[in-house]
Amino acid sequence: MTDEMLTRCSVGREGIVSGRLMPGDEAPELLSLRPSRLSEYIGQRELVESLSIAIEAAKGRGEPLEHLLFHGPPGLGKTTLAHIIANEMGNQLTVTSGPALEKGGDLLGLLTHLEEGDVLFVDEIHRTPKAVEEFLYPAMEDFAVDFVFDKGIHARSHRFRLKRFCLVGATTRVGMLSAPLRDRFGMMRNLDFYVIDDLVRITRRSAALLEVPIDAEGARCLAERSRGTPRIVNRLLKRVRDYAQVRGDGRVDASVVEAALALEGVDPLGLTRLDRRYLKTIIEYYEGGPVGIEAIAATLQEDVDTLVDVVEPYLLAIGMVTRTSAGRRAGADAFRHLGFKVQVKLF
Repeated sequence: MTDEMLTRCSVGREGIVSGRLMPGDEAPELLSLRPSRLSEYIGQRELVESLSIAIEAAKGRGEPLEHLLFHGPPGLGKTTLAHIIANEMGNQLTVTSGPALEKGGDLLGLLTHLEEGDVLFVDEIHRTPKAVEEFLYPAMEDFAVDFVFDKGIHARSHRFRLKRFCLVGATTRVGMLSAPLRDRFGMMRNLDFYVIDDLVRITRRSAALLEVPIDAEGARCLAERSRGTPRIVNRLLKRVRDYAQVRGDGRVDASVVEAALALEGVDPLGLTRLDRRYLKTIIEYYEGGPVGIEAIAATLQEDVDTLVDVVEPYLLAIGMVTRTSAGRRAGADAFRHLGFKVQVKLF
């Protein structure tokens, strides 16, 4: 090897293992607003207390945590709780989703790589294909999976033992889970919408992590427009931060929140443009209802699942919409909020 080649190799090696600080060493990691411990988790007090007792008991026995199922509207912290459980138990977390598990082999590959006490998180577990779901039954109950070799008269079965693990499932539609799968979860917990005071605390915590100066009135104003959902609080906070940085002095108060969210189409109750279009459709096109969800979706040219999973949960929670056997009806508050005269129907 020539001296020139040796010099090039030396330079190349130094570029990789040099003790000098390189530009990439100072690159900031992706900032996560998720709490990593139960002590940092805000809201859902009964759930947190129940979960802390179960975790402490499992650690005391030296066993994995029981399988858990979290259900509720999106954005309330189901995925965050799965990360917290893995951290509290001191084990690894493997994340997947029901639609991603297209065939049994996809699930088997994940299960066979789990170590003792690891946590497997399956988001939108109600969308897991039936053939894949059946592999979960013995895995959850007996920590084993059955392989079938060959076909016909030569078929034979082999049981492969798995290491004990904890399955955490999350779903926005618990009613769509089959009874055999639902009954194999040791704990089932519902996550409900957050109260304003908890959302204010979440807003202040997230603002501190993002280094955004925000006063008490600004935090409350943002919390009141977040539809009772931490994910929406954090998303709106980032939009308000951008507005304050470009149109203001970087500080966030109530006036900045109102101006920024007006541009986003979010009104004082937290309703978006799609929410208001949904309500106006029921009021203007169908005289306040009742009307089927398919008819509303067709009029809005929106997907039914979007309306059911994203729009309706909060509107139902605050009484803007009611579900009847004949369809959806707009509540009196919806008429008032949108400036319509309240219509009373006698049936």
